[in-house]
Amino acid sequence: MESLDLDPAFALHRGGKLEVRSTVPVRDADDLSLAYTPGVARVCTAIADNPDLVNDYTWVSNVVAVVSDGTAVLGLGDIGPAAAMPVMEGKALLFKQFAGVDAVPICIDCTDVDAIVETVVRLAPSFGGINLEDISAPRCFEVEERLRALLDIPVFHDDQHGTAIVVLAALRNAARLTGRSLGELRAVVAGAGASGVAVSRMLLNAGIGDIAVSDSKGVIHAGREDLNPVKWALARDTNKSGLSGSTEQALAGADVFVGLSGSTVSEQAIAGMSPDSIVFALSNPTPEVDPAVAARHARVVATGRSDYPNQINNVLAFPGVFRGALDVRATTITENMKVAAADALAAVVGDDLAESYVIPSPFDTRVAPAVIAAVAQQAREDGVARK
Repeated sequence: MESLDLDPAFALHRGGKLEVRSTVPVRDADDLSLAYTPGVARVCTAIADNPDLVNDYTWVSNVVAVVSDGTAVLGLGDIGPAAAMPVMEGKALLFKQFAGVDAVPICIDCTDVDAIVETVVRLAPSFGGINLEDISAPRCFEVEERLRALLDIPVFHDDQHGTAIVVLAALRNAARLTGRSLGELRAVVAGAGASGVAVSRMLLNAGIGDIAVSDSKGVIHAGREDLNPVKWALARDTNKSGLSGSTEQALAGADVFVGLSGSTVSEQAIAGMSPDSIVFALSNPTPEVDPAVAARHARVVATGRSDYPNQINNVLAFPGVFRGALDVRATTITENMKVAAADALAAVVGDDLAESYVIPSPFDTRVAPAVIAAVAQQAREDGVARK
């Protein structure tokens, strides 16, 4: 197995990417008596009398659980909880790196919705927020919905909402670059999984002119008889034009393509979109259409990859969203808070807007503070802040 360390990715991961460090010294008996018994008993008693004090005298208010069942890991699919751990460790690392949020990766060996919900609810007193990660659709929708109803701390499925926040921010800027509003755009979203549904919902809430969503069987519309409840709700709320057929057929004359499906789209279909079209080919590692090919016809091209301009990367959103929510001890993350995060992220680009710059880099030091401030302020305005 040591030969694996010849690969730099394995070498970096040996021993894991995280550790726990203490924030107070234990140098002598006096320190020990305060950090542990008998001093700790006074703190425990105070919290027992007033449970809200747990936020002031433990790490709970600054720590997030990163929870996965390993059923939809990156582009790898259902690889199980053990194989998901390197990704969850990575997620926790990004929380700390970009927003100073402590996060604990928790990979659970159950896939039943009831079991996942019960497990997370039982763990919740140890955390200030729950980040759900890489749970396959459509179960992920029910898991998040039920946890949000049961818990009074933020619950956020990043595959859904992190992606949606960054897509909305980039699309706002791409529309501004082309002299249009969101309400003037017709979009096609390929993919009706967790991210596809959330992106579609956020674009609808933001006022997109029209949107058609497709899955592996084509455009979702009310005439289809093979739709689960989530897709049926999409059929009801989208596709004002009454489109049917394939993704490529729906792209004829469309202004925006958002790919979240792992499928492929031909150059001919991209060429048939409207003038000044916007193409977000976000599947990783292989975008739905080669970015260089798309750029022959589209005004703005974005991908999920770091080796092309305009990377749609969730790390632009989730650290700041949670930091802002934790800072005000929000009870939940509202739709308005997500939109505020998107607007703040878009605003970072400012007057530097260009075809190759509709979304900032994850390493832009302005990103996290802007998102944190916007989310915290919106939480107060929405009445969900406790601080």
